[in-house]
Amino acid sequence: MRSTRLIGRLKRKRRIRKKIFGESSRPRLTVFKSKKHIYAQIIDDVNGITLCSASTLSPEIKQIRNERRLKGIELAKLVGSLIAKRAREKGVEKVVFDRNGFPYHGRIKSLADAAREGGLNF
Repeated sequence: MRSTRLIGRLKRKRRIRKKIFGESSRPRLTVFKSKKHIYAQIIDDVNGITLCSASTLSPEIKQIRNERRLKGIELAKLVGSLIAKRAREKGVEKVVFDRNGFPYHGRIKSLADAAREGGLNF
């Protein structure tokens, strides 16, 4: 049986995804968080491909995480800056932000702020 929190998030996700669509000129930046990790992908929905991705499991962030013993919001900031860097390398500057049904605060907000500081416009 699914929890009511998960059911609510999935309802919000469906409602949001009706309106948000990533094109090749302005792809979708989607975020997923679990209890331990946070993941970000830039997706072109027209062609159905992932242009770039970053997560707390990426080798660059994993190394920093182990050295500095970072958690939560600090790791989300690193993921946001890494996804912005990888997007700029692919030539992506404008994106549509998809929070995936999660509330816009905490780790989601810090990832978005770091991506904006890294050069992404949304």
